[in-house]
Amino acid sequence: MGPHPAVAAIRLAVRRVLHDILTEHTPVPDTRRAPGIGAARPSAPDAERVPAPGTRRTPTPTPAQPPYGQRPTPLVLVACSGGADSVALASALAFEAPKLGIRAGGITVDHGLQPGSDLRADEVVLRLTELGLTPAESIAVTVGRDGGPEAAARDARYAALDAAAERLGATAILLGHTRDDQAETVLLGLARGSGIRSLSGMAAVSGADGRYRRPFLHLDRQTARKACMAQSLPVWDDPHNADPAYTRSRLRHEGLPALEKALGKGVVEALARTAQLSRDDADALDAWASQAEVSVRDAAGLLECAKLYALPPAVRRRILRRAAIEAGAPAGSLFARHIEEVDRLITGWRGQGAINLPGKVVAQRQGGRLVIRQG
Repeated sequence: MGPHPAVAAIRLAVRRVLHDILTEHTPVPDTRRAPGIGAARPSAPDAERVPAPGTRRTPTPTPAQPPYGQRPTPLVLVACSGGADSVALASALAFEAPKLGIRAGGITVDHGLQPGSDLRADEVVLRLTELGLTPAESIAVTVGRDGGPEAAARDARYAALDAAAERLGATAILLGHTRDDQAETVLLGLARGSGIRSLSGMAAVSGADGRYRRPFLHLDRQTARKACMAQSLPVWDDPHNADPAYTRSRLRHEGLPALEKALGKGVVEALARTAQLSRDDADALDAWASQAEVSVRDAAGLLECAKLYALPPAVRRRILRRAAIEAGAPAGSLFARHIEEVDRLITGWRGQGAINLPGKVVAQRQGGRLVIRQG
């Protein structure tokens, strides 16, 4: 008798992602001479890395040196909060990785936002270790205030995960975002009115060099919870996820149920499908803008307003946004209204003055050219 359907579903999702990772990191044949006939031998394995401050961990075994001419066995980490989604993901990774010859570990981030969060993080590390994941670490972070509590916690979490991946030499980090999370992200983007890229939600692959992978974007939250129940895996329900003080929590417990009541079942699936379609369109427009940007700059590299005016608005505004970011405007603080103001220097020129953008960046029109630079 096979595994529970929910368990089979999460394992299949993880198996597909691990196959992708292996395909991307297939060793390239080494044409150098073998050691002993003039070629230098590979250096000895690095010493165990020193853990970052705030890190609690299980001992990390020094990986065996791979045969000459082959790349090291990939290390894939799972980011685990202790909730049902990430615990299901950790269990599937622990089951599938050894069959593919992949090393698997786990990271939990202690945000320090609740009493006893350090003890909770230690419990998660214990669970990860019991699943057979190594290294298994807890990393304590300090959450700032920029962008609100949810954004600040997210920024601190990803910074910690990025640092852990670099320190441990991880090829990828798996995240447990589900189809329900994707639907919530699309609605939050819709509320911000930030355009099609905001409606595209979370990418299945993101981060530097495709570091972050989200295997569960096509699975619902209940599938992950059923998988944990079928395997008798203990999970922790973060009280913040039910706290109406947080926007996503209100959307989850009030907004989406109200939409389903008014529109019928299938809203979550439709929103997730909208995210994928929007991402495809946004990727195509980004590629168009990248190609068009070369043709709208003069010999000095300045943007020519007449040539920008001739472009479709969606393409033109992407070029303007990219130019503002290159000049030093923080991407997270650059909103649609900022780009619309800059766009009016091209489409509604009446001699208006410079536009102030985040990051002390200034955009102004000078002699038929658009100049975007630090003020």
